Amino acid sequence: MKKVLLTSTAVALTAGMASAGDMSMSGSLSLTYGSWGTGSVAGAAVEDFSPEADLNVAMTSTGGAISMSGSLEIDETGDPTAGPITISSGALTLTYDNDDMGALSLTDTTDGEGSSYGDYSIAFNAGGIGVVYTKDQESSDNAIAVSYTAGALSLSMTAIDETTGDGAGTLTEAAAAETVIGATYVTGPYTISLSGNDAAAQEWDASVAMVSGDTTVTVAADEAEVMSVGIAYTAGNVTMGARQEFNGDDETEFNVSYTEGALTFGAAYDSGQGGTVAAGTAHFGSEAQLVLNASYTDGDVTVAAQGNDQDEMEVSISFAF
Repeated sequence: MKKVLLTSTAVALTAGMASAGDMSMSGSLSLTYGSWGTGSVAGAAVEDFSPEADLNVAMTSTGGAISMSGSLEIDETGDPTAGPITISSGALTLTYDNDDMGALSLTDTTDGEGSSYGDYSIAFNAGGIGVVYTKDQESSDNAIAVSYTAGALSLSMTAIDETTGDGAGTLTEAAAAETVIGATYVTGPYTISLSGNDAAAQEWDASVAMVSGDTTVTVAADEAEVMSVGIAYTAGNVTMGARQEFNGDDETEFNVSYTEGALTFGAAYDSGQGGTVAAGTAHFGSEAQLVLNASYTDGDVTVAAQGNDQDEMEVSISFAF
């Protein structure tokens, strides 16, 4: 990112301002060829080129007890939009980002993927206590999350009301209101986590993770008596992970990546993403059952390729600043 301080000329053009603040610019450019789906929606039948260009102008106030930051986002469609706007003072922070606050998220009916629809949040953080209230202005759906940390112990409670949804019909309008309570305790190489909710169909999860050198082993269980064992390993140029479920769908997951200088290879498999197109249960794009990828970086330009078991592929070349 190239940082640019507002100059005296800019200050002259905005006479009467007490301080100019800081401005920075970042952007990216890419050209992709192929066809790549999303969730339950397959990619286009005909492979084609897809250009993308993004420019972000970030602005941050300087000085004073109140700080403010925001951005102007411009992409290849040519329509500039305002990015998230944040206003902070002491322990309080207000963030506005229309339909993009992730604390409120429902399933998009077009592709089966999660989609955020919250508009703003108010956060407080002091003395190990954190409180975040998020709301969708149009539907009044809201979520409040409270957390407390004391040494090795962390406690959390989240009350969420998504009974209306975004009101536009593009998201699953399921009457959902629940409170989730969780606790995490770290002792030596072990991390113990528990959580449960008060929904009509009550759910709970419990897990124990143990770190030993480059390896992390996690054992978990839930209310359906589904057990799982996962292992993650990182050493040198290799990162590997595997997870197996028992007493349920018996899902198998694994992933591996290898990096050697500017070159990276990777593969990921998840049996739970299997299905058929005829039954409407197939997954596409990065959500497919098997995904292979590779990338090569030359200076500030990256060439990447990926493919999956749905015969989808795409190749892209990009750079960012």
